[in-house]
Amino acid sequence: MSTKQKVIECIAALFILLFLYTSISKFLDFRHFFAQMNNQPFPKSWTPFLVWGIPCLEITISVALFFERTRLAGLCTALVLMGLFTFYTAAILLHFFPYIPCSCGGVIQQLTWRQHLVFNLFFVALAVWGILLQRKHSFTFISITNKNSFK
Repeated sequence: MSTKQKVIECIAALFILLFLYTSISKFLDFRHFFAQMNNQPFPKSWTPFLVWGIPCLEITISVALFFERTRLAGLCTALVLMGLFTFYTAAILLHFFPYIPCSCGGVIQQLTWRQHLVFNLFFVALAVWGILLQRKHSFTFISITNKNSFK
């Protein structure tokens, strides 16, 4: 296994751990998560969709990242989700909203908003790096496969 492939798998593993941990934490303390989501600056009618949609999406991304065939799609979706979380965190830090409770799962909710921003930016950068590496890896794999199929 090449170094590039090892890095891609480490990035995927970090996202899998992050998303499975936070989604399971949300489901294990569902009442608290639901209450926190109700305190967000979104219409209350969105709450049922968000409380089910976010953790289910996190689990879906984790499954996609587990398989090499779907890893690029998983990384792209992880980038979008982390990008949205980062944008939201930045909006909170810029006082676009009044005090907002953290609806993250597990110990991540103990972070300050500034720490959240750094944490999210780290994972955004990791997703971008993973996408770039995976695209090169996928292209190389496809090129090798196509060359071998013409023999």
